[in-house]
Amino acid sequence: MQRNSHSSRRDFIRRLAGAGLIAGTGGQLLRAAEVADVTLPFANGGRKLVQFPGKRPLILLTSRPPQLETPFGIFNDGLLTPNDAFYVRYHLAAIPLSIDPDQFRLEIKGVVKTPLSLSLQDLKTQFEQIETVAVAQCSGNSRGFSNPRVAGGQLGNGAMGNARWKGVRLKDVLEKAGLSAKAKQVSFDGLDTAVIDKTPDFVKPLDIEQIMAGEIMIAHTMNGEDLPMLNGFPLRLVVPGYYATYWVKHLHEVTVLEDEFEGFWMNPAYRIPTTGGGFIEPGTKPEATVPINSLNVRSFITSHADHDTLPVGKPTTIRGIAFDGGEGIKEVEFSADGGNSWRSAKLGEDLGRFSFREWTIPFTPSKKGTAHWKVRAFNRIGASQPMEPLWNPSGYMRNVVETVEVEIA
Repeated sequence: MQRNSHSSRRDFIRRLAGAGLIAGTGGQLLRAAEVADVTLPFANGGRKLVQFPGKRPLILLTSRPPQLETPFGIFNDGLLTPNDAFYVRYHLAAIPLSIDPDQFRLEIKGVVKTPLSLSLQDLKTQFEQIETVAVAQCSGNSRGFSNPRVAGGQLGNGAMGNARWKGVRLKDVLEKAGLSAKAKQVSFDGLDTAVIDKTPDFVKPLDIEQIMAGEIMIAHTMNGEDLPMLNGFPLRLVVPGYYATYWVKHLHEVTVLEDEFEGFWMNPAYRIPTTGGGFIEPGTKPEATVPINSLNVRSFITSHADHDTLPVGKPTTIRGIAFDGGEGIKEVEFSADGGNSWRSAKLGEDLGRFSFREWTIPFTPSKKGTAHWKVRAFNRIGASQPMEPLWNPSGYMRNVVETVEVEIA
């Protein structure tokens, strides 16, 4: 099944290319201008700051496929991550560089009563339009900090972003097609493809029960604008509260399945240990694994960075963000003394349980020297963050209590 889907999608892209509607397939490189050198705070952290079409300067991990990390300072500029600053993560090197929205169709097939071929106009006029604010976070965000080191893209903390997504409920589209009583899962395929036919197509599934809860979206708009090309134009699956490996870009094909989907990107890829939190002792192997799923609790200081200098006795406001997989953030605590004591921060505007939540706290440094600031969040069911980093062999789901080292002068 996977091989046939891969082949049909490559044929579709070739047809678009032949019509002059799509460019840059076959793994061609996007042209990007180098802006500066940057260094992430871990071994092998040397990077280039580059500017790709439609993006401001971002941190380059790889250009083929494009992997671009958001510079962390951007998260101090507001709860919504600007489209041109939103991180980019592809698995396959041949990505669409242009798509004619008038020619594009979303195919709904599989065990449905009426297969559908929907235009963008169909999606915008035949279904209720909904909005949600949700965090997209790469499963390997912060992997570069893993100790012991692990394989995979060595990312800092910038492979995440928060946006206001607009589109239609996946549930509504499937109900229009007419689900079979035998439906068990739904798989999702996009227009990005591999250079080598033997490379597994990037296809992800979700359980029908999760979809019918009504929160999963087929999005066409991001922060009030069409999706950027590098973030999935013209359609992207939005799975609020789940790691972005499920947020399929350039969504082109939705297949309702009677059986559980089997594919490389579900097994062996994107698996976590079945232990609590998905972590095991460093250097060991898990006894059993499950597919990665919902986001855990995270929080960051965004207003200050390592090695910032502050004057003693001068009041300041410390600010940051917190989020989780959808339970919602209940409390954020700040420590100015390396975790020996904690104070509650003030929570900012609530844009929804899947969004970044801003927090602030006033602070006046009382003595000179090096200070280790920490932040931790608690969600509404009491889950929080570990004081020491936890480990798994894929470098997924890091959510340690973060520390910012500042100088008080």
